[in-house]
Amino acid sequence: MNYKDYNDYELLDYIAENNEDANNIMYKKYEPLIYKTAKRMYKYGKKVGLELNDLIQEGMLGLSKAIDTFDENGETMFYTYAKLCIERKIISAVVVSSRNHQKALNESISIDAAFSDLEYAFKNDTSNPEKILINEEKLQDLKDKANECLTDLELQVFDLKASGFNYKEIAELLDKEPKAIDNAIQRIKNKLKNEVGV
Repeated sequence: MNYKDYNDYELLDYIAENNEDANNIMYKKYEPLIYKTAKRMYKYGKKVGLELNDLIQEGMLGLSKAIDTFDENGETMFYTYAKLCIERKIISAVVVSSRNHQKALNESISIDAAFSDLEYAFKNDTSNPEKILINEEKLQDLKDKANECLTDLELQVFDLKASGFNYKEIAELLDKEPKAIDNAIQRIKNKLKNEVGV
């Protein structure tokens, strides 16, 4: 079987019938996209201890999620949906590793200076477990509010910015212009101000 002989929808139908060959063909078909995406994000991932193979594996998991959750009745093409799932999974791995890396470096959780007007500074005082818990609860509350009111792009920008990435890095990771990232950050600030009443 050659993946060029089948379109995505035929492969999805075969995969739904538990056809292992179709599953392998789908992964082979999307391997170049996964590799390209992982390679684009590798320079950020390696700063926080991720190898290229780690990012490729995350991309494979993203494709698996796309295969499992794609709605053929929707208006989105499978390629577009798969690309989004792959990118999100890889970016999520970089964000999580970045947070863990930063936490280990300075034992603090903070929303980047770009969000300073929100007046959220979450600093862990390792000698005061109560303060740690309160700050983690505040941060979780802010993340919950963000999940409720931000668009997908804004949520990705929020996560990356809160993890210490700058405008240029976020623009590269999300394959957007820096101006688009700046605009998203301004919208995020306004929305979160309204949500949290700051």
